[in-house]
Amino acid sequence: MGTCPCRSMHPSKEETSMKFTFKVSALAAAVAVAVAAPVAAQEMTLKLGHLANEENSWHKASVKFGQELSALTDGRIAVEVFPNESLGKEIDLINGMQLGTVDMTITGESLQNWAPKAALLAVPYAFKTIEDMDAFAAGPIGDEIKAQIIEKVQIRPIAYFARGARDLTSNRAITSPADLNGLKMRVPNVPLFVDVWKALGANPGPMAFSEVFTSLQNGTIESQENPLALIRSASFYEVQSHVNLTDHVRSWIYLTIAESTWNKLSADDQNAVMEAAARAQAYERGLFEASLAADRAFLESKGMTFVEVDAAAFQAAAKDAVLANVNEEIKPIVEGLFAE
Repeated sequence: MGTCPCRSMHPSKEETSMKFTFKVSALAAAVAVAVAAPVAAQEMTLKLGHLANEENSWHKASVKFGQELSALTDGRIAVEVFPNESLGKEIDLINGMQLGTVDMTITGESLQNWAPKAALLAVPYAFKTIEDMDAFAAGPIGDEIKAQIIEKVQIRPIAYFARGARDLTSNRAITSPADLNGLKMRVPNVPLFVDVWKALGANPGPMAFSEVFTSLQNGTIESQENPLALIRSASFYEVQSHVNLTDHVRSWIYLTIAESTWNKLSADDQNAVMEAAARAQAYERGLFEASLAADRAFLESKGMTFVEVDAAAFQAAAKDAVLANVNEEIKPIVEGLFAE
């Protein structure tokens, strides 16, 4: 047998050493880049605190905002999200943003403590449809609300999320205000809500949310009002048979950034923040619409009957009570909404 003529199949020690050295050097360089790049690239971490839990669409949209902003800034700006009030309650977070210790939060009509026009975020019977609400929130008056919040609160709305319309549950169908006829119902401790339901013909009373289920169960109250998500999560389907689609409050809530944080950003980074916020808003709307359908299907599967109501009759009966409870600065705007 002769010797193997294929010398190239058996490299010399020098060749092996050279290849090994090259591979080690290339690997080391790659590792160095992988380790050093994020540390070198990240320039700012924004702290975003909010009150919702990890399953809520607001939280998921907040995470989405962070992902989009990181991508748009090549990792220079990161967002750390703190759900479940872990960074503080809503008012604490607003105060923190004013002091510069918090960068972002999700907040709504609570801002009327500083900016009166923020009360427009949750006015009963102001909007017949979610499309009407969208047009208002994204229109000229929506711009006025945001401008006043920036001026008076020193935080900047950069996107908004819709909230589920509030509906009335009961153990009988209610299609018009005449059907209320002294219905004993729970409402939040909000004077506007109490007065509106009195005007509609019900017998409303404030009560802690934690007491509602038992009170419905033992007959202390006959009814309550909340968005479908809360009707589901609180298991009200066990003690109520009907969901009357009053849709009496359509509202939205803002994703906001502290003005002091905003002013630290370059124009390009401000544009990136707004683009990331727009993407997060669109993403949240998809989640919101899917959750509405899922919540209705779930409640129907538990035996609840959904009832269409005479929305115009409810709105007409509520008008005077609403106007009597809003502040003078926004009253002309609310009058205009009722006239539409």
